[in-house]
Amino acid sequence: MAVNNSKAGAKAPVVKANKASVTKAATEVKTVEQLNNDLVAAVAENLESRRSHRMGELVNPHVLTIQRKNIARIHTAIAAAIRTEAESIKEDK
Repeated sequence: MAVNNSKAGAKAPVVKANKASVTKAATEVKTVEQLNNDLVAAVAENLESRRSHRMGELVNPHVLTIQRKNIARIHTAIAAAIRTEAESIKEDK
């Protein structure tokens, strides 16, 4: 009997990743001042991308979503850094 080698009905095997291997490692610890500088730069880049999108010049509009999420990550990192500083000051007293 002949084997059907057509790609139309063939499905690739699903490989599930181990959750432990997918987690990201902390790359760098930044101060609140560095995070604020990163935030200013990210917001400026986002504004420029939004302006380009409105004018029809932006090739990949998915960049807007990535930038928005990056800004949220920076806000979260700033809040965590401020919280950590406040807790360390409390413990010193």
